Amino acid sequence: MLLAIDAGNTNIVFAVYDGETRKGLWRAGNDPHRTADEYAVWLMQLMDLEGVDAEAVDAGIVATVVPASLFNLRHLCQRYFGVSPLVIGDPGIDLGMALKVDNPSEVGADRIVNAVAAHSAYPGPLIVIDFGTATTFDVVDAAGNYCGGVIAPGVNLSLEALHQAAAKLPLIAVGRPERVIGSNTVAAMQSGVFWGYVSMIEGVVQRIEQEAGEPMTAVATGGLAPLFAGATDVIDHIDSDLTLRGLLEVHRRNGSIS
Repeated sequence: MLLAIDAGNTNIVFAVYDGETRKGLWRAGNDPHRTADEYAVWLMQLMDLEGVDAEAVDAGIVATVVPASLFNLRHLCQRYFGVSPLVIGDPGIDLGMALKVDNPSEVGADRIVNAVAAHSAYPGPLIVIDFGTATTFDVVDAAGNYCGGVIAPGVNLSLEALHQAAAKLPLIAVGRPERVIGSNTVAAMQSGVFWGYVSMIEGVVQRIEQEAGEPMTAVATGGLAPLFAGATDVIDHIDSDLTLRGLLEVHRRNGSIS
């Protein structure tokens, strides 16, 4: 079985796959100071609760955008599961796509595996929108080449920045307001964040298509994808498992070297 680890700026996701079947999925806050031993105690208890045999794990793959987390995640795989994991970004890994950007090593591992998964699931040129700590737009051409994209502050990051920088603005939760014109501070903030991001999504997608010279399929992932997809027609698909499927696909291509 395969242990797939997706370590983002805010959360880290562990999933175990038996072939194409996911046997379990667990999520925690990503703390770069958490040791391999701490991860092991937490993860193995959860695996046991769901009847997943840790001894059956014979392969691993890691995507992380937090370099400080990599040592402990690699050590977790080696010490407690007896596997040397593939790491997205390591030399020699076959991604099945060319990274047509100025500095391929700078592309986030999550953006790479999202692009791999999207190209394997959806035909034609694509825009992959990931609602994470940052909101990212990644462009994949019809041949499957990664062509670059756009990085914007994430929704929750913007809310925190408003709260921290303006003394009278409270920290609020993101949600879809009934009206664009807010009649109080909280309603005005909710409208600004929600409809502001909807407008950004629509504008960025339109500008990418204009620059590419062709219509593109927009695929959204991340926890807030359903909320924003329900407010605009430019998002064609919601795919909550995109990143993990990308890890699965990359492992499939490189399983013999794990």
